Amino acid sequence: MLFIAGEQRGKGFGKKLMQYGIEQYDVNFLTVNEQNPLAKSFYEYMGFQTFQRTETDEQGNPYPLLYIKRN
Repeated sequence: MLFIAGEQRGKGFGKKLMQYGIEQYDVNFLTVNEQNPLAKSFYEYMGFQTFQRTETDEQGNPYPLLYIKRN
């Protein structure tokens, strides 16, 4: 999970963390809550695209998930 405090957004921390994850851990697949459009937009900016959607989260709660992968 990647969380950046609201007052720290827009300073490049998320981008640096994602680049580190991609380079050091070969991060190619992620899951994002559909109800978090800021996160979805950020991951799209980082080169990820949605390839699957579920109606519920992994615990069966009514929180749709988007499965995204890096091109």
